[in-house]
Amino acid sequence: MDDSQISALIEAHSPYSESLGMEIVAATLDQVVLRMPVTRVLTNRNGVLHGGAIMSLADHAAGTATHLRLSPGWATTTLESKTNFLRPIRLGDMAEARPRPLHLGRTTMIWQTDILRGDGQLAAVVIQTQLVLEWKEPV
Repeated sequence: MDDSQISALIEAHSPYSESLGMEIVAATLDQVVLRMPVTRVLTNRNGVLHGGAIMSLADHAAGTATHLRLSPGWATTTLESKTNFLRPIRLGDMAEARPRPLHLGRTTMIWQTDILRGDGQLAAVVIQTQLVLEWKEPV
């Protein structure tokens, strides 16, 4: 992808991800970084970032990292995801997602996405398999 395509990818942020307040900070083949503020609507009853929000952040980060490697006419979808929650991310903090490839295959890509708190501490680790498929418009 060239710089204009990467800029278009950042601009074409999904409405779902936007609704959670996610921001793409970096999107290159070497580094993808997303951030999401921990707002009241994203917390669980204990006042910390909801696990589903953490998983959404990781999913968008790994999907973005995969998308950067796709040829025109190809798409990606999540095939499998597993999350280990290590530390809470509290209200008012910032969650950051940093995916790194474990496998970059022709039909699947596997990513480990580290979710960091604002203090740099590891809060969660998400291992995810992205399926690579030819995109066909519905008939």
